[in-house]
Amino acid sequence: MGKTFASWREADPSIPAPPQSALAILEWIGRAENLAITGPSGTGKTHFVEAIVHAVIDAGMRVSWFTLESFTATVGRAAADRSISKTIATITQAELIVVDDIGILPSSQAAAEAFYRLVDAAYERRSLAITSHLHPAGFDTIMPKTLATAAVDRLLHHAHVITTEGTSLRLSEARWTWVIPLT
Repeated sequence: MGKTFASWREADPSIPAPPQSALAILEWIGRAENLAITGPSGTGKTHFVEAIVHAVIDAGMRVSWFTLESFTATVGRAAADRSISKTIATITQAELIVVDDIGILPSSQAAAEAFYRLVDAAYERRSLAITSHLHPAGFDTIMPKTLATAAVDRLLHHAHVITTEGTSLRLSEARWTWVIPLT
């Protein structure tokens, strides 16, 4: 996680400048509001959240960062020794909890349950920031509808939702190598 606002190119991503500025001052975290950034790969979602994370840490606050898969694994290990509640309580001590890349891989029942537990525990107490290729309204396509509906209801109740658009910034900067098969 080396991306900061110093390396952020405000003009490149499809996140409009006013929300960028408003979110960068971090007041939303003090109000336990959430952030959901959705859109195609390479449009600046994770970079922007990483920059926020660095600002949060610089402001003396704590952050917990996961992908949905790593969070599910953490909760799975806690289930083995019956410490799920303790693990969730420890994670939600952070002022900002990030779950990155929701929807890249199919979500299991365990992932959906873990995500719901996190959203419910943080609801109106801590800020969550999520990145996803799917808008949260579509989470019922990757997890059971009941869990998705309950999690999204809490997640979006006090949330800033940003939808990115466009083509991948990574691909636009890629150096292409052509391989010509030998015949």
